[in-house]
Amino acid sequence: MDDEHKRQEIADEKLINDAFQRLLDSYLASRHRKKVDIITKAFNFAKQAHKGVRRLSGEPYIMHPIAVAQIASEEVGLGSTSICAALLHDVVEDTDYTVEDIGNIFGPKIAQIVDGLTKISGGIFGEQASAQAENFKKLLLTMSDDIRVILIKICDRLHNMRTLQSQPANKQYKIAGETLYIYAPLANRLGLYKIKSELENLSFSYEHPEEYQSIKQKLASTEASRHELFDLFTAPIEESLNKMGIKYHIKERVKTPYSIWSKMQNKHVTFDEIYDILAVRIIFTPNKREEEVNECFNIYVAISKIYKSHPDRLRDWLNHPKANGYQALHVTLMSKQGRWIEVQIRSDRMDEIAEQGFAAHWKYKDGEQGEFSEDESELNEWLRTIKEILDDPQPDAMDFLDAIKLNLFASEIFVFTPKGEIKTMPAGCTALDFAFSIHTFLGSHCIGAKVNHKLVPLSHKLQSGDQVEILTSKSQHVQPSWINFVSSAKAKAKIQAILRRKSRESQKKGEDLLTQFLQKHEKEYTTAAADQLAAFHEVSKREDFLQALGEKTIILGNEDIDELNGKHKNKGGKTGWRRYVPFIGPGKPKEEEKAPELFVVPEKFNRKKPIYINDDNISQYKFPNCCHPIPGDDVLGFIDNKNRIEIHKRTCPVANKLKTSYGNRILDAKWDMHKRLYFDATVRLEGIDRMGILVDMSRVITSQMNVNIRRLTIEGADGVFSGSVELRVHDREDVKAIVSNLKKIEGVQNVNQIV
Repeated sequence: MDDEHKRQEIADEKLINDAFQRLLDSYLASRHRKKVDIITKAFNFAKQAHKGVRRLSGEPYIMHPIAVAQIASEEVGLGSTSICAALLHDVVEDTDYTVEDIGNIFGPKIAQIVDGLTKISGGIFGEQASAQAENFKKLLLTMSDDIRVILIKICDRLHNMRTLQSQPANKQYKIAGETLYIYAPLANRLGLYKIKSELENLSFSYEHPEEYQSIKQKLASTEASRHELFDLFTAPIEESLNKMGIKYHIKERVKTPYSIWSKMQNKHVTFDEIYDILAVRIIFTPNKREEEVNECFNIYVAISKIYKSHPDRLRDWLNHPKANGYQALHVTLMSKQGRWIEVQIRSDRMDEIAEQGFAAHWKYKDGEQGEFSEDESELNEWLRTIKEILDDPQPDAMDFLDAIKLNLFASEIFVFTPKGEIKTMPAGCTALDFAFSIHTFLGSHCIGAKVNHKLVPLSHKLQSGDQVEILTSKSQHVQPSWINFVSSAKAKAKIQAILRRKSRESQKKGEDLLTQFLQKHEKEYTTAAADQLAAFHEVSKREDFLQALGEKTIILGNEDIDELNGKHKNKGGKTGWRRYVPFIGPGKPKEEEKAPELFVVPEKFNRKKPIYINDDNISQYKFPNCCHPIPGDDVLGFIDNKNRIEIHKRTCPVANKLKTSYGNRILDAKWDMHKRLYFDATVRLEGIDRMGILVDMSRVITSQMNVNIRRLTIEGADGVFSGSVELRVHDREDVKAIVSNLKKIEGVQNVNQIV
């Protein structure tokens, strides 16, 4: 056994040293100052601190910090300070060493970054939602001290995603959900396009393994035809660029499985109907740095002579780079094969910034060798926005995350002020968003706007290039309905803050009115009395009831005193939560049948094992209204506050929030159904109208498929029709078969399942 132990130690030592040597090689190949000594010191310190500890995968723990440092160096382009912090990032959390120890040995800067990483370790989230919001705020506040904290955290998450197979399924859903919800958008916002794509694809492969494999196989099977199209399309472009004497190379960009799947979901199309799987990237080396923008346009003019360009799809990110630093010129051309193909034109500098983000800027700063400058204007602008949101703490953790997420996802448009100054706004924003972006006072009193000198309402959506003048009135005040049409995080946060302040004032007024009313009838104000009257007026929360009193939408009278004196026997009122049951048995359910008991999770329940939903126990689980899962859907379980299990589709937006907020309550769920029960499903159809098409549809569904139609709605106009069919099916396979057979009917163009 001793020999075996010795052999294992030698093998581990070789594995660790080889990995560290790879890290040093990638660092020495970069343009950073060569501080090998401090990196070696950090490695030896971390190696000693984690000695004898192994990861779930079985490899020595130190392999994880080395891998994170490798990603930071090679894929993000960071230097020695970041590499040391990455090597040391788990030492404070997992060993007896403190941040002070790190500071004494490695200096205050590395200690500060390690401290920031320790605060947000274990995922952004803890056990409780409020704790998560606090941790998330910590993350962002620390990040505004030093952006490297978030960059290393993204590297850490990328390595965890690459090694996720060693985790149980319920943990995989939690970590993958969190990654899609927060880390991928963060990576995107910081310009780390390659890392963003990899995080999305890894999450997708764990959440929907079958769809992921299916898309990968389809991409592999269409690879040859894509290469052929690429070669035919680029041959005349190469000829033209060679004549111009430009130094360039052309790359084939293929859409990732995740982005293909997202498009299939959002646009309700099949894989074969997605035409932009292939894009072409022209990357050139300019003669002089200051001429690169002109060269981009010269290349555009040259290729527009070869192929016809799409007039609405020219995207100029050259003169107005995206907030994450991205620069390029995008043009869509019609190939000789009748396919639109997007061409992205960028210099090698722009290409590197697109792949590596802010970190890549430093290669191109004259005479600067440092890792980061404090003067990144776009980055500082973003951090300022986040600090504004943090100034008014959200009461609900998920609200806070949603607000941040709004800013992370947004793509930008460019809007002009009346004086001609440019402001960057998120796409889809309204005139009211613009007003709040300038000043809270302007937003609060906004009554409308002039867009390109034409009067428009507050809810008017702005387009790139609009010139906007905000109109205000002192008599205007923030309205609750505004929250429904603003889209920027800042405007939402400000409106909610003002409404909360108003609602607190109304509640106080309502409480005073209720106290006076009760005193008049010789009763005391108690929360129990307020709750009783709220229930009597069918208002679910005491706060809402008091607010309604304050706003005079509820007026107190003698009936309220009768209620408190118990003169009303229970008049019914609302009965609270009703379970949605999306399935029925072979016969018609009887109204008077008692609902089956829900399964309650016992204390010592094994959350790592999957739960199996079968025909007999399906009624013991809750099926909320948000996503209507049916057998065959990728699903997960969630243990609610009463220890009952809800079943959600893994794609469900509610499930996404649950994965991010309450990861420890997520369960792996699988179907074990035997086509005994029926479920509701709706299919939408579109096509060319003709005589008898309705008969053909119903025959395909009822005769061939032996499925019941609940409702069929078809509308026809000008020779085309659209409509929907509500069906009773056993599982997702039934729906796929029906969709496939309906597509074969002459005249039917599009068929897709909605719910």
